[in-house]
Amino acid sequence: MAPKPPTARTNDSDQAEPLRPGEVAIDVSRLRPGVHIRMPVGWMNHPFMLNSFVITSAEQIAQIAALKLPHLFCDLSRCTAAPVPQHKAVTPTSPEEVRLRIDAAAHAVQQIADKQARAAAMDALRARLDVAQGHYANAAKEAGVALRDFERDPQASVEQFSKISTQSTSVLFKDADSVLALIAERGRTNASTGHAMSVMTLALLLGKQARLPEAVVQELGIAALLHDIGKATIDISLLRKTEGNKFEIAAVQAHCRLGHEAALKAGCVSHLVSDAILCHHERSDGSGYPAGLAGAAIPLAARVIAIVNRFDNLTNPIDPRRALSPSSALATMWSREKAGYDTTLLQLFVRAMGVYPPGSLVELSNGHCGVVVASAATESPLRPQVLVYDPNVARRHALIVDLALDESIKIARSLQVHERSEEEVDYLLPRRKLSWMHMSGE
Repeated sequence: MAPKPPTARTNDSDQAEPLRPGEVAIDVSRLRPGVHIRMPVGWMNHPFMLNSFVITSAEQIAQIAALKLPHLFCDLSRCTAAPVPQHKAVTPTSPEEVRLRIDAAAHAVQQIADKQARAAAMDALRARLDVAQGHYANAAKEAGVALRDFERDPQASVEQFSKISTQSTSVLFKDADSVLALIAERGRTNASTGHAMSVMTLALLLGKQARLPEAVVQELGIAALLHDIGKATIDISLLRKTEGNKFEIAAVQAHCRLGHEAALKAGCVSHLVSDAILCHHERSDGSGYPAGLAGAAIPLAARVIAIVNRFDNLTNPIDPRRALSPSSALATMWSREKAGYDTTLLQLFVRAMGVYPPGSLVELSNGHCGVVVASAATESPLRPQVLVYDPNVARRHALIVDLALDESIKIARSLQVHERSEEEVDYLLPRRKLSWMHMSGE
């Protein structure tokens, strides 16, 4: 009877996993730099960042040897150097080699302990985000109903919007990272509700960054949820167009006045909210509509909504092929469109979002790609937390690297969605199309 192939425990299952196509089983004596390996133990039981990688140093080999694994899996097609031939593989016996392995064993133990501590911290982060996501899912559902029923029962709708804004403000003030979760759930909502929820979340974030009173921030949330209410009576075919003639453009631009009229008719919204509905497309340089207001003549709430609304439209355009990454959207607004916005508020928004905003796809210096899941600390703006793509690990167990704590890795560059495979994007941004980066609506 032919011997059974070696097996390994996977990271996410108790079932044994056989050799994969293209792999062979080798022992540590055959390792050298350039050999690709896959670890036959779970991610928590070895000191390396990923379960499969190309050996780059003798230290890595010593760390693997210290684990005393019966075998490793090697994908020959991914090697840059072939494994040491079997007949030449020897066990090190020199004092120097023995000392290296003893030191490597101690280092590996410490690295595994550090990894377990980081994993515990990431579990806590996931738990906080789960709480925020639960809030967002309920809020999005309630917001959708309130938007639909606004014309029939505006009083009840506004009361619901106030409740959503108050609760969301509370969540955001307690945990700034929840902004990621509030936005990441967007794919479960329809386009108009998703846009309203994203604009609300970003408006709350900017209001917090601007240190506005909490009561004002709450009103900003209501204004954000209602800012496009005037589109309810406009033909949806016009709203879906990326271009149009002057009559079609005028019809769409009329949503500001239509929404303002609906808000006044309702009789239950504040001046802050109604002003934001009317003026959220005004621009500081006077190029906006409907009245061509400029500078301080534009109400503060409208200046806030203008910034976050534009950001969401750049990252979630009607035509997904035109979508910008969050970092590219910020760069566009700052370098090309700054004259149209309150400069101080725009600066605060850029600072709040970070150099690499949550949802940004990035390539790391080790060649792996990932998605930013939490903004960097102010003192380390280039080192956010990144969820790393690894097809061998289920996403719920994906490694989250805090670059502020791991100086050996950094972000090499930002990535656009079209640069990565569909498999990678679905793994990193599972709630699109595309999470908070590919839904409609200005």
